[in-house]
Amino acid sequence: MDGVLADFAQHWPLYTAIPFIAALIGYVTKRVAIEMMFRPLEFVGIRPIFGWQGVVPKHGGRMAAIATDLLTKNLIDLGEVIGRIQPDRLVREIEQPLLRAIDDLARDVMAKHHPRLWESLPPMAQDLIVKQLQAGSPKLVRELLDEVRANLDGVLDVKHMTVERLTRDRALLVRLIRETSRPEMAFIARCGIYFGFVLGIVQAVVWALTKNPWVLPVFGGAIGLFTDWLAIKMIFLPRRPVKIGPITLQGKFQRRKAEVARQYGEIIAREVLTVPNLLDELLTGPRADRLAALVRRVVARAVDEQVGLIRPLVSATVGGERLREMTSTAAAGSLAQMPYLLRHAEPYLVEAMDLANMVERRMLALTPEEYENLLRPAFRQEEWKLIAVGGVIGFVVGELQVLLMLH
Repeated sequence: MDGVLADFAQHWPLYTAIPFIAALIGYVTKRVAIEMMFRPLEFVGIRPIFGWQGVVPKHGGRMAAIATDLLTKNLIDLGEVIGRIQPDRLVREIEQPLLRAIDDLARDVMAKHHPRLWESLPPMAQDLIVKQLQAGSPKLVRELLDEVRANLDGVLDVKHMTVERLTRDRALLVRLIRETSRPEMAFIARCGIYFGFVLGIVQAVVWALTKNPWVLPVFGGAIGLFTDWLAIKMIFLPRRPVKIGPITLQGKFQRRKAEVARQYGEIIAREVLTVPNLLDELLTGPRADRLAALVRRVVARAVDEQVGLIRPLVSATVGGERLREMTSTAAAGSLAQMPYLLRHAEPYLVEAMDLANMVERRMLALTPEEYENLLRPAFRQEEWKLIAVGGVIGFVVGELQVLLMLH
């Protein structure tokens, strides 16, 4: 024992450094493991021998599908969202651009399909026809919105849209997971410092007693493995509060449910289920042809109402086939004008749909197991690799400590 104390007195700076180096090992291994979850977005290395791609971007399709299932099954009721849009308010928001669009569309359709008849009309008559069509446009908007609501599942595949967005944009998927788990990532890194320091004290004592060159690398590897494993477990477990005397234990991610719900809702509303994204899915998604058929049906009905009692005269002068072609052109023009029109109503639509609050409210109602699936898949897929990397780095740094202590 006297020899141990004498050795400690002689080399106390090195012994004192061991816990701090162990804490550094714990921190570095955690930071490396965290970054390996998210970076790089693309594979770096030589396939299939050596290289790495971040766990989240590598399994982006699967994780996007999991996130989308949670979103569409538990957090979003698109029928309720669209039902919040008030037709009269929507008409007011797009009134001026709608009138201009009707003016341009009516003149283009007539000039294309019946140029002689249109050119033969005096300007006052042309304006009268346009104004009549403009007067019927609010009703057209209301009917179109009603039709979309009634056939929402048929014209909009929100699951396809969300999976496509998150899979195609890996950076968005990483941001979605990373932003909602940032405190957990910081917690893992801090755990490496605390656990590493405590184990480093034990490491210093064992080295003083044994002088075994395997002690430091083995302890370093153990610190990396154990602290990585324990930190990940402490994020999620226990799922429900457990009281031990005055102390309440619960996984850090579970404790932050209210904060995560708010952040997640904001990101989904701001970057995923945005008005432009929803509109793009309607117009170009796998069910776009159904929307086109719906618009043709609504426009045809509006044309019938406009023509009304003078249909025989119109059929005689224009022709039934040409009238159908004009209706089809008008429907196509209406679809093409949608992005332009709804851009003017976007602030109102965001406010009315209130997606962020819906996601937040419904996420708070999730069970701990359902809520855990928001983040857990990001760890579960290759968790063992992240822990193993921590062990390897800890072992290497421990070996460097041996060289320092011996020389």
